[in-house]
Amino acid sequence: MMEEGQSASYTVDDALLSSVQLEWKLTSHQESMITSVVFVGMLIGAYSWGVVSDNYGRRRGFLFTAIMTSGAGFFSAFAPNYLSLISLRFLVGIGLGGGPVLGSWFLEFVPAPTRGTWMVVFSAFWTVGTILEASLAWTIMPKFGWRWLLALSAVPSFLLLLFYAITPESPRFLCMKGRTTEAVDILEKMARLNNVQLPSGRLVSDKNIELDEVSGSSESTTLLAGAEESDNLNEDQGSDFGGIKSVGKLLAPKLIRATLLLWMAFFGNAFAYYGIVLLTSELSNGNRICAKEDVESVHSTNASLYKNVFISSFAEIPGSFLSAMIVDRFGRKRSMASMLFTSCVFLLPLVFSRTDILTRISLFGARLCISASFTIVYIYAPEIYPTAVRTTGIGIASSVGRIGGILCPLVAVALVHSCQQTTAILLFELVIFLSGLAVSFFPFETKGCRLNDTDVDMN
Repeated sequence: MMEEGQSASYTVDDALLSSVQLEWKLTSHQESMITSVVFVGMLIGAYSWGVVSDNYGRRRGFLFTAIMTSGAGFFSAFAPNYLSLISLRFLVGIGLGGGPVLGSWFLEFVPAPTRGTWMVVFSAFWTVGTILEASLAWTIMPKFGWRWLLALSAVPSFLLLLFYAITPESPRFLCMKGRTTEAVDILEKMARLNNVQLPSGRLVSDKNIELDEVSGSSESTTLLAGAEESDNLNEDQGSDFGGIKSVGKLLAPKLIRATLLLWMAFFGNAFAYYGIVLLTSELSNGNRICAKEDVESVHSTNASLYKNVFISSFAEIPGSFLSAMIVDRFGRKRSMASMLFTSCVFLLPLVFSRTDILTRISLFGARLCISASFTIVYIYAPEIYPTAVRTTGIGIASSVGRIGGILCPLVAVALVHSCQQTTAILLFELVIFLSGLAVSFFPFETKGCRLNDTDVDMN
């Protein structure tokens, strides 16, 4: 459940904007702030929870994000005024920024040969969350209003808390902290639940934990038995105030090229994905306004919005299947690049013509491809970083993506509103194309490679 909460929250904010604007007589700037503050919160949260998770554990990061998302989301439904609403939506954004923690946590339990496929399955809940949220908005908003929508949208985050007691900490994280006895206890429990024996071997713990493996290409045969009594070593990481040390590692010579290109890919994917979601409704509205046609009633326009978002969300279902089929077969780099460049091809006809049917087909295809690319980049990102800085690395990359999400409505949608639809589409084409180039220049492929704990080795 990496991005599904973020995508669903975006759908929530997109759905409630007009209702809140009418109820509180908001200006267009105040209306746009309701969405923007969520992205600002995500930007802060993605970095913060990544640092917390790398220093204090994946479980603790998960607990705090779930509490903040569910609590702030639920209380948003009772906001008495505009200021309290945007404050609570900002806190929701901070909570949702912890999504990368869940992705890295799950990744550290999955064997290398099928890691890509399982991460696609994991990411498919993004699509499920988006569709359910669009369905909820379509059902709830016309009859009960935006407060009921916000309250019910917080329920899934509350349900996450029910599973906290039975979810184990990542053994890789425990090893990095020198807590090998706890790591082995978790692995033994997993072996018992699966009715298998742990492979023979030794779990080595020192200041730089190394997880010995029988096969260099498979994590399913890791040597995990026999924790040493001396595993109560002092944790050598020391204080990492604000994650400064972790950021320094991300920009070290071995990782700086991959890190900077990854930031470009995250920015482009987020800018394009949320832009395509917005264009689903903005292009049709903009065409009517710019053609000086009669604008439909607010109720009719809102009903059309919920319906269009609901239908376009289904593009992510074939997108998930497609990414599952190609990510382990063709590799992360080739799969991402092909999806990004194909998305450019789908958007290209809109530069010349924007009839209703062509717009629907083009945006459906573009969203299919960009959602597949977004899924794969969330698989690739934690694979390139060692365990010590994995969630910090993906958290910062996700924060860069949030910047793309913040700029998208401020730049691209503004162009549509000013009747410059062609310029807006060309801007999306340029961003997506540059993202594809960035992916093509990634320094290494991670398909079939083992996760690393203390160093980078993608040979």
